[in-house]
Amino acid sequence: MMPAYKNEALSFVERARDLVSRMTLEEKVMQMVYNSAAIPRLDIPSYNWWNEALHGVARAGVATMFPQAIGLAATFDENLLYQVADVISTEARAKFNEFQRKNDHGIYKGLTFWSPNINIFRDPRWGRGQETFGEDPYLTGRLGVAFVKGLQGNDEKYLKVAACAKHFAVYSGPESQRHSFDAVVSVKDLRETYLPAFKECVKEAKVEAIMGAYNRTNGEPCCGSKMLLRETLRQEWGFTGHVVSDCWAIKDFHENHRVTSTAPESVALALSNGCDLNCGNMYLNLLIAHQEGLITEAAIDEAVVRLMTTRMKLGLFDDPEHVSYNKILYEKNDCQEHREFAVETAKQTLVLLKNQENLLPLDRKKLNSLAVIGPNANSREALIGNYCGTASNYVSILEGIRAAVSKDTTVYYAQGCHLYKDKVEGLAEPKDRFAEALAAAERADAVVLCLGLDASIEGEEGDASNEYASSDKMNLNLPGLQQELLEAVYQTNKQVILVLLSGSALAITWADQYVPAIIEAWYPGAEGGKAVASLLFGEFSPSGRLPVTFYRTTEELPDFHDYAMKNRTYRYMVNDALYPFGFGLSYTTFTYGDLKVPSQHAMGENIECSITVKNTGRVGAAEIVQLYITDMEASVVVPRWQLRKIKKIFLVPGEEKTLSFVLSPRDFSLIDNAGKRLVEPGVFEIYVGGCQPDNRSQMLTRCEVRKEVVELVGQLLALPY
Repeated sequence: MMPAYKNEALSFVERARDLVSRMTLEEKVMQMVYNSAAIPRLDIPSYNWWNEALHGVARAGVATMFPQAIGLAATFDENLLYQVADVISTEARAKFNEFQRKNDHGIYKGLTFWSPNINIFRDPRWGRGQETFGEDPYLTGRLGVAFVKGLQGNDEKYLKVAACAKHFAVYSGPESQRHSFDAVVSVKDLRETYLPAFKECVKEAKVEAIMGAYNRTNGEPCCGSKMLLRETLRQEWGFTGHVVSDCWAIKDFHENHRVTSTAPESVALALSNGCDLNCGNMYLNLLIAHQEGLITEAAIDEAVVRLMTTRMKLGLFDDPEHVSYNKILYEKNDCQEHREFAVETAKQTLVLLKNQENLLPLDRKKLNSLAVIGPNANSREALIGNYCGTASNYVSILEGIRAAVSKDTTVYYAQGCHLYKDKVEGLAEPKDRFAEALAAAERADAVVLCLGLDASIEGEEGDASNEYASSDKMNLNLPGLQQELLEAVYQTNKQVILVLLSGSALAITWADQYVPAIIEAWYPGAEGGKAVASLLFGEFSPSGRLPVTFYRTTEELPDFHDYAMKNRTYRYMVNDALYPFGFGLSYTTFTYGDLKVPSQHAMGENIECSITVKNTGRVGAAEIVQLYITDMEASVVVPRWQLRKIKKIFLVPGEEKTLSFVLSPRDFSLIDNAGKRLVEPGVFEIYVGGCQPDNRSQMLTRCEVRKEVVELVGQLLALPY
């Protein structure tokens, strides 16, 4: 008789329970480490749970490489993020199907992807901020939900791939201390800033997995936290998927956090609080922990049932003909359609920060010569960011420009300086590439100066190539000789276009004062040079917006170790930003009509508001319409305003559209000091425009943000978190 676990008519959970009931204790434990072993007698193949898909299928050979996650966030576009993730999961299935045919079950070859990273980018010094969707909980939540849905697919029965929201929770540096650090945070900041995106991915996107963080939060190691994993994730939010530890994080319990004394105690703490899968090998100590009476076999069963349920949701135990995703052919991987889509996506990530006297776009017909200078001008590393795959083709900024200019235009190239050292050649004198750069700049009609960072000097703790600043940034300055190169080149040619390639904000105050045009290009993906060149020559109008604040100085930042949100991000900062969150220029202009909002409204009901937007310029362009709300009479400290809605529209010259927004009671809610979500009666300001309502944004964009006031009347309203 067919065993129940092979009966496709039963639920996945029923089948998983039957399968686990047939395993020995040793076999169960071997399923709880990332490189789980085969059990031939039960027809269970080996499976490696560790896969990455931050901006393309990573570390598994050739795949389409999209812009880094922080660049994707700059699109402010939920639909686009869904499409990107859908392409990634298609390629993941295409590769997996072929790997299975070749009996390759190795690391990075499975269908459980440890993406997206939805931590809040609270401090621009954090090296892994490039992996996130920025500093705002609302934006991070909306993009995280879209990305998870795109990865997991829309089949009624099976997951396309299993997504994993990480790192739960309150994790954003410093990287050098993550194995021992305790992120102390108030319950208000926890629930107002650090948890919302995770909750949305669990409740709305039904994310299949959650990864714990390395650090402690309020004294508890995150991968064994009763408060985070058991009380919040499982009990309060009703999460039914599996939890995975970060890699080798559980050994930190006794080696670095010192909350346990032995490895068996550590694994018992993790398992008892709901961590099902160990990235690492510490869970092999579960057999000892069981012998010592620290855990029960029932607790092991519960974890393994969750893991087997995920594998069954992926169709790994079913007739291959019944799983539609098994029909995705290898030819879909890295296909031309996907690569072209990645370039189009990169175009939407680019943020125009300055364009004095409309220097951009350049007219290629009038351009006799152009100098392309800088350590990132011809760098592949500056295209890719961390957690990347291998592209079949790379196009640097220099290569993109050379392909885009007229055949009669001379393109000069000079490296100018090393990314962070004082010379390029080991035996050379300092500044050994300056003379060449100045010679190129002197001969050019304009200069494209490509500066910034790459993943070798901002990234994750332990990155072998990161010799500059231990993964995090020491400050917000351009590293090495880059600032000196910038000033020297500017003195020879005032028509300088600065292209920054980075995964985080830089304090480019001098450039803001002197350089006429500045573009933030992030890490734009394998062929990102095509997108940058296309922007320079006006083939499209930029629409990207900053998902992070660009500060003026390092000194104005709070202590990196302080996780309180006071004076952090646009929501709580005191000083004016250099370039604010939500800011970005266009090649056209937009005007906003009157914002229509009821002046008074009953508590607990939705509010409808509308506004007209018109393209008053000369080119078609996309506009990111942003709605912010301020609680003017809150009983506790609240953000000065918060992003609550975004809509992306495209308007041709002269076109006008009316947009409508529906605001729920939740949009007007606050988190009080006890961590409760409340809507208080009182006066609220609603702002709608192409940027934040701060003075700096409006001065830079010359666009007035429309504001209306609504009074909510009635009794205090308590909402579920």
